[in-house]
Order: sequence, then C-alpha cells, then structure tokens
Amino acid sequence: MEKKRYNIGVEATLEVIGGKWKCVILCHLTHGKKRTNELKRLMPNITQKMLTQQLRELEEDGVINRISYNQVPPKVEYELSEYGKSLQSILDSLCAWGESHITKVYGDKNEVLEESILNQK
Repeated sequence: MEKKRYNIGVEATLEVIGGKWKCVILCHLTHGKKRTNELKRLMPNITQKMLTQQLRELEEDGVINRISYNQVPPKVEYELSEYGKSLQSILDSLCAWGESHITKVYGDKNEVLEESILNQK
C-alpha cells in the first residue's frame, strides 16, 4: 500500500472528522454511550443510511468503538475510543466558534439553536 501524502495536517483531520455529520455524532458521544436509535433521535435530519455509513467510517478510523451485546433483540452501542477522546478539544473549539458565529450572524443564539444537552454549556 502506498503512503498517502498530505499538504497540511488539517487534511488528515478532515479526512477523519470531515463532513456534515461526523462532528455532530462525536459531540453526542462525548456525553456517553449511545445506541443507534438514540443518535437518530438526537439528529432528526440525518437519514438512517447516512448515520450507519458515518458510524462505520468513524469505527474504521478508530475514533469510536462499536459495542455489540450478545442478546435478543440485538443491542449495539457506540462510544468514543481513547483515540477519539483526543478530539475533545477540537470539538469544543468547533462548538464555541459556531456559537460565536451564530451570535454574530443572528444575534441571540437561543433563538436559533435547538434545545439540546449539547447547547447547555
């Protein structure tokens, strides 16, 4: 396998956490393990297919762990891996910048942000 080449480190970061949903998934997982249906409920605009795809990619990159319980009905949970926890400061910075941006563009962020555990900081 040929080594991948990057022009700048942020390319490697975005390769793992880039896209519309991966950071949102990771932010939700910073608050503990979640089942697929919990994540879907927290992100009502994501399709089931996209959620499954994003979870698989994050798992392949070693950022999240998929925990499968041997029971009927089947139970699967997702959590941040130790490696994924190293993204915490990046995720916090992205949230803080986004809130500042919302305030700059819209004024009162509470009129724009949905009620969520992620928005209670």
